[in-house]
Formats: sequence, C-alpha cells, structure tokens
Amino acid sequence: MNFDDEPPIPGGALPILPGHVSPGRLERVLRAGAFAVTAEISPPDSADPHDVYKRAALFDGYVDAINATDGSGANCHMSSVGMCSLLTRRGYAMVLQVSARDRNRIAIQGDVLGASAMGVSNILCLTGDSVEVGDHPEAKPVFDLDSLSMLNIIRKMRDEQCFMSGRKLTDPPRVFLGAAANPFGPPLDYRPQRLAKKIAAGAQFIQTQYCFDIEKFKDYMAVVRDLGLHEKAFILAGVGPLASAKSAEWIRANVPGVHIPDSVIDRIKGARDQREEGLMICIELIGKLAEIDGVHGVHIMAFRQERYVGDIVTRSNVLGGRVPWHPGLANERAENYMAGGTAAAATEDNG
Repeated sequence: MNFDDEPPIPGGALPILPGHVSPGRLERVLRAGAFAVTAEISPPDSADPHDVYKRAALFDGYVDAINATDGSGANCHMSSVGMCSLLTRRGYAMVLQVSARDRNRIAIQGDVLGASAMGVSNILCLTGDSVEVGDHPEAKPVFDLDSLSMLNIIRKMRDEQCFMSGRKLTDPPRVFLGAAANPFGPPLDYRPQRLAKKIAAGAQFIQTQYCFDIEKFKDYMAVVRDLGLHEKAFILAGVGPLASAKSAEWIRANVPGVHIPDSVIDRIKGARDQREEGLMICIELIGKLAEIDGVHGVHIMAFRQERYVGDIVTRSNVLGGRVPWHPGLANERAENYMAGGTAAAATEDNG
C-alpha cells in the first residue's frame, strides 16, 4: 500500500499525520481503515544477516508489518533489536517485540531510543514467558517491569518527552504502542478487563493469541465492544497454520495460553493431507474473523512455516487486492523517480 507522500528512498520515514503518533506504515494502514495483516518472522540461530533477509522476503507484498520476536518461548535466538536493525535498513515496517523477562527499565528505555533512531515505529510490550519453559532454564529472569508498566513508561517517553526517572529527552521516540492479549486464558470473564488495563496504559494496537475457537472469540469481542475498547485500540486477531494433528497437540500441551479445540485437531487428523487441511483451517478462520465487528486485522504466526504466509494471504483474499509496501515497490518508485529526473534533464538540454 503506497501513500501519496512516499519518500523516494527505501526506508525513509513517512511524515507524521495529524492524530498519528508515528511515521510508521502500520499506523497509517490501520487509521486509513484498511484490514491490516502482520506476521511474525522466526529469528535465526545465526549471525548471518542473509538468513534474516531471506526470511523477510517471503512476506514481500503480503504483510503490512513484520514482528521481530524477542526470545519467544524463553528460547535464545538472534535478538529482536538486531533483526529490526537489519530490516529497517531495507525499509520494512517492523514491530519490535520487547520482553520484560530479560531487561530492566534502564535497558528497555535505552533499547526504545535506539530502535526509534533505527526507524522502528512499532513496539509490542510483553511480560515474557518464564525461563523455565525455554532452553536456558538456569537463566536468571529480570521482570523489573511487566507489560503494563512498560507501556506506561514508553508512553511517557513519547508523550511527556522524559525517562521514567523524570530526566528530559531531547527528542522522544515516535512509536505506535502495542500489547498482546489472550482471549482464551482463564478466567475468561477477566480477559476483556485485562485488555482494558493495557489500553489504559497506552496500548494502541493489540495482537491476540491464536484464535482457533471462533465462538469463544466472538463472545470475547462482544464484551470488548460493550466496553468500547474496539474504538480505543486496533485489534488484530492471531491466526496460524497447523502443520499436522501431532504438532497441534504438542502446541496445545506445551505453548502457554494456546487453546485449540478438539474439533480442530480431529479435522486435521482425519484429512488425507494434514498440512493442507491446517492451511485451509487458517484461511477459513481469517474469513470468519474479518466479519467480526471490532477486528481490524489479523496477525499471522507461522513458526517455521513462513513460506506459506503468501499462500494464506492470497487464498483468503484478506487484502482485497491491496498490495502492502515492500522493498521491491520502493525500488520501482525510485527507478521511476530517477527516470523522470533524467527525462526532465534531457528536455531541458534539448530546449
């Protein structure tokens, strides 16, 4: 999705429009009323930047922003800040995920400033999974903050132009703030209230946990609408393909907060091609979620299945023919810009 005020250079910041807080594309798309698509990129266990570039290229033309995960599941990978540093240089709209598990307030505030300076316009504030569930259970967790206090601090940095200590910033981070939500965690009637607290703390967009139970999610959204929360933040419902019934059972048993109904697993188990059935379930869910009032987009979590994101987006027609910005579009624009300048110069020479 190109805007009229696109910079000719890939990665250049868009002007901040009235009523907006960031120069980011995700905020632009959502405030323009488009149904947004975001996706998570799996960080590599590698120091090779080309591993990151190859993974990001799979999303070209299919997503409005890319989430760089931060030690998801308390497992160690390339850092979210490092991935954002690489991909913002190419102009990608990044969502920096920040986990309170691994950093204190000093480190988090410093990372926010550094990320904003690199061109990151979106930050997703997370408390983080316990280290016991990851591959370094002996690690010492920090948890100086949680997602609510982190939202408050970064909002203060942006809006009041100061650190948590009160010390002034010479230039604040221009960031669009997000938080996660789990509509399926018990007690269910508390989930909308928890969402309300995150929005009050500063969350402007919400990315939810996987939504495999559409009826329970409808009940959740009914309460969200009753509270008017859908008018205070943009809600992106979480979806993702299940590779097999076995993997679905493992995710349900081992990934905190994920609810997958028996009916979904039984459907995949009975299919001749389980991977294709998992894709079809994801595609069907996107169509159903798009019809729910108050849902402003979908967040695709396709861990180690990024190659199927384009297929999911295309087959679901979730974008309705819209093509999200990607570096290829910027290169075409730059070439046209340069060609126009060359033609104008030639005209002047011949005049």
